[in-house]
Parts: sequence; C-alpha cells; structure tokens
Amino acid sequence: MQLTPREVLARYHRAMVDRSADDLADLYAAGALHTFPFRAPLFPARLEGREEIRALYRATWGASPVRLTEIHDVVVHDAADPEVVTGEWEGTGTVEPDGRPFRATGLLTLRVRDGEIVETRDYMDVFGTYHAMGRLKDVVAATENAAATA
Repeated sequence: MQLTPREVLARYHRAMVDRSADDLADLYAAGALHTFPFRAPLFPARLEGREEIRALYRATWGASPVRLTEIHDVVVHDAADPEVVTGEWEGTGTVEPDGRPFRATGLLTLRVRDGEIVETRDYMDVFGTYHAMGRLKDVVAATENAAATA
C-alpha cells in the first residue's frame, strides 16, 4: 500500500526528530530533488538523488549539537495537485552539551508520486539554527565574503 503525501510528511517529521538520515532518505525516489530556496552560506542550494540526500543529512545531523525532541504546531495544506502537500512546522529541542532550549520553524512542500518524494522545497529557519549552534558569526562572515566576490 502506497503512502499518501500527508503520511509521507508525517514520516519526514519523525525522521527529523529521530535524526535518522536513512529513514528520511528512504522516503525519497532514487532521482528525487531536494531544494533549499532560502539560500544560506555553508549549506547547498540543492541535493540531487536519494543518496546525496542521505549523505548530507547523515553528515549534518551527525555533526550538529541541535537535538529536536518534538515537532508540533504542524499545519498541513493540501494542494489542488493530489501529489503535493505543504506542511508548516515548529520544532523544539535542546542544544548539547548544556541542554539549552532550541526552537526552529520551517515549511516543507513535498511532491509525492507512487508513495515516494520526488521533489522537496525546504524553507527552514537556517539562521535561527546557526544562531542556536553558536555559528551565526561564521554564516555572517561567509555571507559577507560571498557578497564581496560576487
């Protein structure tokens, strides 16, 4: 039985909380596209294919001190296109090792075909996440360097 777009979105959120790059990547079709329209330095604009998605999330979640413990305030919007679902989310958690509270928000638009994600547009509060990790100065410096060389 194939998963509906809403069911895929719920599993996506579960993989985020579990920090399971494998569970997340396994939701995707082999040739899927995952884009980050709100560009942020130190992070790619797009990922092509399930294995690139798996590798990035494995590395990112493995290195991040941020631990989401819950995703709540999810608002799901069904599109006129039955393959598309959009989910607004808010996550809470902690920043290790001291356990400081953490809050993140985002919006995901998924195109699900035959029970697998074929396209994701991921609008996450990356600057809030970098701030929580104590890396906002790195991002600002990278942004300034990119602007100076453009």
